[in-house]
Formats: sequence, structure tokens, C-alpha cells
Amino acid sequence: MGIIAMLGLASAAEVAEGTKAPAFEARDQHGALVRLADFQGKSAVVLYFYPKDDTPGCTAQACSLRDGFSAIQAAGAVILGVSADTSQSHQAFAEKFHLPFSILADPDRRIIEAYGVKMPLLGFAKRVTFLIDRQGVVRKVIRDIRTKDHDQQVLALLKGMP
Repeated sequence: MGIIAMLGLASAAEVAEGTKAPAFEARDQHGALVRLADFQGKSAVVLYFYPKDDTPGCTAQACSLRDGFSAIQAAGAVILGVSADTSQSHQAFAEKFHLPFSILADPDRRIIEAYGVKMPLLGFAKRVTFLIDRQGVVRKVIRDIRTKDHDQQVLALLKGMP
């Protein structure tokens, strides 16, 4: 193991388009257990990672997805947010901004690491969105997130997915 990896300065490679999405399970802001497998064969998944609850960029992104929630659902997808915050933090964040989708708590950073989006040193998640099809394959990875109209970015790409 190299010095960089031992110090936690390196993270796993980010999951690439066309690969199987890593399986996960985590509790959401309501305490419900959510698994990626729950959506297999049923709906596409918009899996978005963000650094921290109730910060300006993260709030803008979540509210954009909230505002586009119905259209994203109509396009056949569910939205799942992920950060290293706790379920309690997620609950307060979701209630404050009336977020209608699940936000998964990942304090151990297992999902963040599995998708390769951990920020070195800080341990927060990078702002990255994965669009996963009904078969569990990552079809699109969005790195250039426009927080104020992320719902439109997602919708445009969902429409082009098989």
C-alpha cells in the first residue's frame, strides 16, 4: 500500500458509464432501508452525491431536484441523494426544504467510496450524479453539476436513456 493510500489521500476510481452500479443499502431520512436492488427492473435511479446538508450549493441542487421531482418521476426514475451526514441531519434538511425523495445517510462513507466520489482528506462526497438504468447499469455520469437547474440536466439525459 502506498503512502498516498495510507494517508487517505487517494480514493477509489469513480464508477464509469457502461459498468454495473455498485450495490448498496442505507437508511434514509425516515429510517427506511433503501437498496439499489429495490429498483431493479422497476425504475431508473438518479443517484446524486453531495458534500453537506443545508449548505448553499447542496441546498440549490436539492431544491432543483425537488422542483423537477414530478417530471423526473414521469420519466421513469427515482431520486436518491447521498452524503456522509446522519439520518437526523438528512431529516432536518428534507423537512426544511420539503424534499420528496430519499436522502441516504452514509456516515461510514461506504457508498461514497464504492462510487469513487470521496474527496481526499475531507471525506465528504464530491458533487457527482449517476444515472442508473432499470438493469442496474450506469448510463450517465454528470460531473459538471449546475446546482440551480440540475433537474433539467437530469431530465435531458434521462430522455436519451434506453
